[in-house]
Amino acid sequence: MAFLIVMALSCLIYGQTPFNPAEKDGNSGLVVEERAPITISLITCYPGPEIYELCGHSAIRVRGEGIDSVWNYGIFDFNQPNFVYRFVKGETDYRGASYPFQWFLPEYIRGGRKVVEQDINFTPEEAQKMLELLRTSVLPENAVYRYNYIKDNCSTRILNQMDSASNVVIIYPDSAKFGTFRNTMRAYHEGYPWYQFGIDVALGSGLDQKIGSREEMFVPVELMETAGKAKFSDGRPLIKATRVLNEGKGSVVLPPTPWWLSPLFWAWILTLAIACVVASNIMSGKLFKPLYVAWFSFLGLAGCLVAFLVFISVHESTSPNVLIFWLNPLQFLFPISIGIRKLRPLALVMAYYNIAACGLLLVLSPFLTQSYNPAFFPLLAATLGLAAAYAIIINKSSYKVR
Repeated sequence: MAFLIVMALSCLIYGQTPFNPAEKDGNSGLVVEERAPITISLITCYPGPEIYELCGHSAIRVRGEGIDSVWNYGIFDFNQPNFVYRFVKGETDYRGASYPFQWFLPEYIRGGRKVVEQDINFTPEEAQKMLELLRTSVLPENAVYRYNYIKDNCSTRILNQMDSASNVVIIYPDSAKFGTFRNTMRAYHEGYPWYQFGIDVALGSGLDQKIGSREEMFVPVELMETAGKAKFSDGRPLIKATRVLNEGKGSVVLPPTPWWLSPLFWAWILTLAIACVVASNIMSGKLFKPLYVAWFSFLGLAGCLVAFLVFISVHESTSPNVLIFWLNPLQFLFPISIGIRKLRPLALVMAYYNIAACGLLLVLSPFLTQSYNPAFFPLLAATLGLAAAYAIIINKSSYKVR
């Protein structure tokens, strides 16, 4: 579980693959007709098979005034010092860059990913304003920004710039498809249930707040689809032309995971196995200590990461997280004290704590804001069963450890 948490957080990178283009100014690109009017286009790259490609990628294309450039806010580098630690802590820096469009498309062609271009229906004045905003955004003092996977990414940056460049209000249809950030992620992670399991452990109730269609546009494909239905307040459609730059090879993400490979299935298998051991222990009055040491050490390890995310990380969606009452470093006290007679009262206290914490998390789940991953329920039940069995056995005079 600890590995899944780290993997989920370090891969919440919605954008293009790691890339480090040469520094270019705002006039980089292919030379086109010098007097051609400026055309601003939204480029949407459909999801790819890698975890960081699951929500697709957005960029802006500018043609005219002698340029054919792409403006990309999805630049990151895994080789940055302490990249994973800084990402988990919420201190990952992305950067925006401009470079020739001919450098951009081949990657998606090779990957078989569909690429769609939508010409934004800007007036010449608005297009010029958009270009100036883009140029300003990639200046050395502005290019680097603090990445946030739902509030400030390659898609939301473009959305905000389109709004700023327009002389009138852009009206987006207010018809949310998913309703929350977590539901939006789940829709795009359908074939990656273990990845979503890690996200559901790591990210708390901030992902479950009600959102509208604008907030859902943190996903590039949602930005593309919503932009296609939007209009300016003066009646102009936001998009004046749409074309497919690369048809792709259909969906290149993984198909839905078979039920027998899902976290829910294996959580139930594990829970049923533990239930058999617990029943045997209660009937015999003997405690199988290795199971307790392994299980609660596992919970303690996962709890260290959850505690780090809740109390230290600056990611806004990692706290509050109700799972901290179940997954926390205090769980290490159970395996430490369970085999030491003098510390046995502490182990009993931890047993009662887990009975109360897991019981409440199960009973209150329908009333909490935070949405549980389905696999949480059997795992919480397994923890509750182990703790209850310990409390029952330890209070019997025939208690033995084998």
